[in-house]
Amino acid sequence: MKNLVKNFLIIFTVFLLMAAFFSLWSGNGQKTEPVGLETLISQINKGEVSKIIIVGNEIRVSLKSGKSEVVKKEAGDTFSQIIKNYNVDPNKLAGLLVEVQDNQGLDYWLAAILPFLIPFLLISVFIYFMMRSVQGANSRAMMFGQSQAKETGQEFKGKVTFKDVAGAKEAKEELSEVVEFLKNPKKFSELGARTPRGVLLLGSPGTGKTLLARAVAGEAGVPFFSISGSEFVEMFVGVGASRVRDLFRKAKKSAPCIIFIDEIDAVGRRRGAGLGGSHDEREQTLNQILVEMDGFDPNTNIIVIAATNRPDVLDPALLRPGRFDRRVILDEPDLADREAILKVHSKKKPLGKEVSLKRVAERTPGFTGADLANLLNEAAILAAMKNKKIIDLEEIFSSIEKVMLGPERKSRILSDKEKKITAYHEAGHAIVAHFLPHTDPVQKVSIIARGQAGGYTLKLPLEDKHMYSKSEYVEEIAVLVAGYIAEQEIFGEVTTGATSDLRRATALARKLVTDFGMSESLGPRTFGEKEEIIFLGREIHEQRDYSEKVAEQIDKEISSFIDKAGHQAKGLIKAEHDFLEKVVAELIVKETLEKEEFEKIVGEKKKEE
Repeated sequence: MKNLVKNFLIIFTVFLLMAAFFSLWSGNGQKTEPVGLETLISQINKGEVSKIIIVGNEIRVSLKSGKSEVVKKEAGDTFSQIIKNYNVDPNKLAGLLVEVQDNQGLDYWLAAILPFLIPFLLISVFIYFMMRSVQGANSRAMMFGQSQAKETGQEFKGKVTFKDVAGAKEAKEELSEVVEFLKNPKKFSELGARTPRGVLLLGSPGTGKTLLARAVAGEAGVPFFSISGSEFVEMFVGVGASRVRDLFRKAKKSAPCIIFIDEIDAVGRRRGAGLGGSHDEREQTLNQILVEMDGFDPNTNIIVIAATNRPDVLDPALLRPGRFDRRVILDEPDLADREAILKVHSKKKPLGKEVSLKRVAERTPGFTGADLANLLNEAAILAAMKNKKIIDLEEIFSSIEKVMLGPERKSRILSDKEKKITAYHEAGHAIVAHFLPHTDPVQKVSIIARGQAGGYTLKLPLEDKHMYSKSEYVEEIAVLVAGYIAEQEIFGEVTTGATSDLRRATALARKLVTDFGMSESLGPRTFGEKEEIIFLGREIHEQRDYSEKVAEQIDKEISSFIDKAGHQAKGLIKAEHDFLEKVVAELIVKETLEKEEFEKIVGEKKKEE
């Protein structure tokens, strides 16, 4: 509809221009005034006429004053007859120039043809634009099966390299072999080595899989075709397979190159598990990818890099040797990597002199590269909202909590009673976390609502951890139920504020029993095999490999872990009741206590032996 209106406006504008030009041309650029024969005869008698041009049924008069006039006459009358009929004195015609022009020239034909030609041209132009629109729709329909991959060519050589990817040392070392294959394939072929066809990047969301794939292309200086797995699949049968064929055909023309398929699990899921049996569109697309990867010539330098955070759902045929047989794992960055990532993302941000990126890295365990980039962006936004020219540590720390827990909800005003309950609840978490030997140190305690939480206790590890003991887990459960215990001890009853804590404590206790084999009575084994089932929605299905009697024992063990942790928390809250009251008093007044303020009340945390 928009194109139709646009074409109509174009045609209408052209018509107006043609009409204006024809009008100007037909009048020869002079303004003429129509008059009658009586006026002409009077002007001749007075000697005011200098020239007369007779063209067909028109008498064009040029006066000595420079004015032009036109007189219409009958078709059968001649100028001499008109002069004779009006008894004009022949002496008056002595100095008058009379010229007769033929009416068969260009003016005549244009005047005869243009009234018919212009509408014909307008209709022809309109039909042309209509046909062009239809052809455009047809061409788009014909392109429906073509790949929508975005190509980054040689002009972007070096745009993103390994220098732009902080951390991920092992991943970059693994992918450097791929770069060398693309830059110098002869070195490997002389030794009989085969070019790797597929590389699978595995990692949590935000760990930099796409960035690393672009860096490989940048290091090798080859074209980079990027597409998402979901872009292959349409509702029409065969479109996905057609797009796969078109993508690989384009890549072969640009070889050596890299094809990057993001979120390959969208089309690479295990076959035979969909709603359409073994012939649905997604599975046909996967079949075509497998066929195309098998069809590579050994000397064709095309490498397919795919990324996913769900390797467990991929079809085994994708992972066999000769396809995605190289798997590069991108872990969440450690302390040194987080600091390096922060340096990359803070290059264009004016940081305050007191800002220590190492301190920020220590306070962000578990953050991915995307989280860290978002953290600094949130800090920059917060500083801009305060009309500041630099980003201080205050904005960065506030942004860490915003990324972890959500924005502050200062508009949520608590009554005095609710404020007191929240203070005891959070103080209970903080006291138990501080005095237990294997827990992380408390960084901040607040009774200001943030995200879904009415208050929060922020505790972070001093170093990255990859292995946890049973005692550490039990103490973590004790910290989770400490708020519940504190409410019960002080007020004699509990509120709904402990719901989230109890849910997390129960989930952790269940993992101790069913996944980690830390139950003394049930022994070192796991219980249940969990798998994801997609059927009109997503649900996690657990296949039971134990009896109902064992299920009852599992429930008892979960309750036992929670009870043990609860007794531990209760003993600490009673033993350190004075500290609890002091922390609550400070929280009610200040609402937030930083690590230094908290430790000023309770002392420094004893280091784990």
